[in-house]
Amino acid sequence: MAQQIKFTVPGVPQGKGRARSSARIIPGKGGKPMAITRHYTPEKTVAYESLIRYAAAQAMEGRPPFTGPIRMEIDIVCPVPASWSKVRQRRALAGEIMPTVKPDGDNVEKAVKDGINGLVYRDDVQVVQDFKVKTYGEVPAVHVRVAELQGVESAQGAKRHA
Repeated sequence: MAQQIKFTVPGVPQGKGRARSSARIIPGKGGKPMAITRHYTPEKTVAYESLIRYAAAQAMEGRPPFTGPIRMEIDIVCPVPASWSKVRQRRALAGEIMPTVKPDGDNVEKAVKDGINGLVYRDDVQVVQDFKVKTYGEVPAVHVRVAELQGVESAQGAKRHA
């Protein structure tokens, strides 16, 4: 049987925020102005990736990271807007209205992959199959399933576990 884990990140799904930069000008040699640039990840993204990592660590139960090619499935469950009519809310929960709103599914996936990198697998380059679905639900969350693929090996020669 393939090694796999499943975990849930509770709460409203969040996408990975774009890295930010700040710069300031300071006097350099001979009084010539010099720019100091700092790049950082937004605090909200850092906090969400920490929550993802915590949920994944619980599922890993101390096991080492997977070493073979990986299949990842992500189910993004968005909250139904409370401002919608009861009819529209029921339609959303029935899958008749899809959440074509923020957060972008790709950015949620990136937050998940970055949050579990080095913990569930050595590097996200190992993810060779990924599937995501974004729906409305009564309980917002992100459900993740990560499995090593059976009967294949990685290009680096690290064979999957037998």
